[in-house]
Amino acid sequence: MNVHHLTEQRAAKIAEIKGVVNNPEAFDKLEAEVRALDKQIKQAATIAEFERQAETAPDASLNKELRSYSVSKAIREAAAGTLTGVEAEMNAELGKGREVRGVMIPTAMIFGEQRAMTVGGSAGNTVATNLGGLIDRLRPVLAVQGLGATVISGLSGNLDLPRLLTGPSSSWIAEDGTSTASDSTFDSVSLRPKTVTGEMYMSRRLILQNGASLENVLRSDLAFVLAQALDKAAIAGTGASNQPTGILTAITESTTTSTVLSDIAADLIADIELDDVTGTGGFFTNPALMAVARKTKDTTGRAISQAEIFHNAPVVASNQVAAIATENPLIYGVWSELMIGYWSGVDILANPYTDASKGGLRLHAFLDADIAIRHNQAFAFKAV
Repeated sequence: MNVHHLTEQRAAKIAEIKGVVNNPEAFDKLEAEVRALDKQIKQAATIAEFERQAETAPDASLNKELRSYSVSKAIREAAAGTLTGVEAEMNAELGKGREVRGVMIPTAMIFGEQRAMTVGGSAGNTVATNLGGLIDRLRPVLAVQGLGATVISGLSGNLDLPRLLTGPSSSWIAEDGTSTASDSTFDSVSLRPKTVTGEMYMSRRLILQNGASLENVLRSDLAFVLAQALDKAAIAGTGASNQPTGILTAITESTTTSTVLSDIAADLIADIELDDVTGTGGFFTNPALMAVARKTKDTTGRAISQAEIFHNAPVVASNQVAAIATENPLIYGVWSELMIGYWSGVDILANPYTDASKGGLRLHAFLDADIAIRHNQAFAFKAV
């Protein structure tokens, strides 16, 4: 039985107990049943959390299949209409019940670990001697996921997660006094699929290169365009124009009047703790604010360590955290309360016609995803 049903039973028992305050035997029996339900609710919540973690944990058999998966092969064969092997199996599985415009690529192949292939390693055997190594561009990663955001994949319909807003309260009463009603109230956190898209162009020469080089380029570039969009939406999505609602839009700025960076960080941590939010927290900001933090000195001129400034909490900096006017946001949160939902793999449509005169392919990447915050109280920010 799930937490919601158990909570409903508990509310019903509390309603009953109010009517038997003058019947000690019945009161004691109902009190025991309520306490037993409290225990079951705690156990059910724990099991649900373990199941959620298991759902997001990597599947060993899937990882084994993905080792032989090739993004470049999937795109080439899909463009030619001859998709085979594990790429065909994944496309069929990810495309069930969905509109597929091109070929479906598992998100793990795009947002997973990017293994470096260098000429000095074994990958050098696949590189022709007349080709130089590719100098990749600098790119952001999906930082919010690295901070611990909860990922829910394989969604098919809209997802509503019931959320307990208020529970029953206690009060002290006089002998033979009447207790005060305090029923639980609920609402829900919704995830609805929203489509993010990006494009990249593959030249004819790149297509003709060996598969190892092409594979790394595809994964890196597709990860860049989609991770950039998801990170920006998670941080400051407006909730309008088909965007998810991000943290800086969903919550109000902290009212702390502190001006010293370490004091601001302490106040943000306190904002979370005062709302009884539990879990591992971390700071998220941009390189401009981190430059200020690294230059912070005490009265003797000694540089103060980041651990001292941010009170031993982890801190991540990314250019994805854009400045607000001339100030830089410092966000503190329990990042597991940020949810990222995926309704599909990455749908890649290879278009050979737009740039036909060049002989290349223009790739259109589509991903159905959404971002939501389970409890707004789990985050606090201040523009510094």
